Amino acid sequence: MGSDHKHGTQNTSAAALTKALLLTGSFLIIEVVGALLTGSLALLSDAAHMMTDVAGLAIALVGIKIGARPADSRRTFGYQRFEILAATLNAVLLIAVAGYILYEGVKRFFEPAAIQALPMLAIATAGLIVNLIAMRWLSHGKSESLNVKGAYLEVWSDMLGSLGVIIAAAVIWLTGWTWVDAIVAIAIGLWVLPRTWTLLKETTNVLLEGVPDGLDVNAIAIALKQTSGVQDIHDLHVWAITSSVPSLSAHLVLHDYADPEAARIAARQMLSKRFKIDHVTLQTETTDCRDGRIEHGLH
Repeated sequence: MGSDHKHGTQNTSAAALTKALLLTGSFLIIEVVGALLTGSLALLSDAAHMMTDVAGLAIALVGIKIGARPADSRRTFGYQRFEILAATLNAVLLIAVAGYILYEGVKRFFEPAAIQALPMLAIATAGLIVNLIAMRWLSHGKSESLNVKGAYLEVWSDMLGSLGVIIAAAVIWLTGWTWVDAIVAIAIGLWVLPRTWTLLKETTNVLLEGVPDGLDVNAIAIALKQTSGVQDIHDLHVWAITSSVPSLSAHLVLHDYADPEAARIAARQMLSKRFKIDHVTLQTETTDCRDGRIEHGLH
């Protein structure tokens, strides 16, 4: 059941990513041409974000496709970690684009340019609609996958950018204040950076095999020690192969009277029920192996 659910989630996410990729990729061409014709840096910044959307969606889709490959003799854990690599690349790309927009925005104050407000407004409005549609398609998968979450965040940030461009276009049209264009472009960059940094921290934590968010190692250790037949534990490790797939390994030191198989089963059931950890490797010992006297079993 767990495997079927996982594959079902992957198929749903892949379908959503494919539709979003086709939609945003088609509109990207229109927005780039429109930015060049109108002279709007804010619209160009929105186009740059949409370019990272397209790249991010493509990377995310490839990540899911490759991540679904089964384990083999060279990749015994399979290719699920590729999803995290793809999400990390997404975050790095978005940070780079945000930095470029900030640079260009400051530069525009010293080198103002003529801007055609009405075409800028029309293109930004169409971009907003495109982003809202793509966000809806991706919203269901973002809680299941950091990869999809990264793609969703990019589209979400681009949606905010489209709103900013619409406001800037309206202000320029009504007042002629072209400097608003640069301010909106800078605001978009500043808005995107902290959220992208959060995603990068999450993916880096997975790559460093850190403890997944929402899991408390101390609470897990206490729960394992309270398992029937367990006297002590050591070498407890909790990490994630990819998003939403936590793993655990530990050594359980058992009481002399304890049945090793029963203790392992009880520990596995507790970990699954209380902490939603199903990928578990437990080594049982009647004497702590750190003392140099090893009597153990694996499961």
